[in-house]
Amino acid sequence: MNSDTMKMYEQCKKHMHSYVLVETVDGLSVDGILTGLDDEYVYMAVPNDAYPGDMNSMQGMSHYDRQFGYPFYGPFGYGPGFYGYGPFGVPRFRRLILPLAALTALTLLPWY
Repeated sequence: MNSDTMKMYEQCKKHMHSYVLVETVDGLSVDGILTGLDDEYVYMAVPNDAYPGDMNSMQGMSHYDRQFGYPFYGPFGYGPGFYGYGPFGVPRFRRLILPLAALTALTLLPWY
């Protein structure tokens, strides 16, 4: 591990389980909760609405679709599984794994 990666490792270790903003070498900025860390990767829980064009996002669905299921399937959908998401609906967070060497900045964000 080079010195920059070691410094970033120590910063991540210090802010484990905190809400942070991470910036990478290629300009990507991601906010989320640091959930894990090893010698090569940083593991984060990222809100599902972080990427508006993503398939997991609820952006394109109407109010009726979010409440009662996808159109033309009726109010009961496919049964108690709720489209494979279990009885609690769509998860609020998803896991994101980033290479530790690609991180350039880590900012602690306020938790509201």
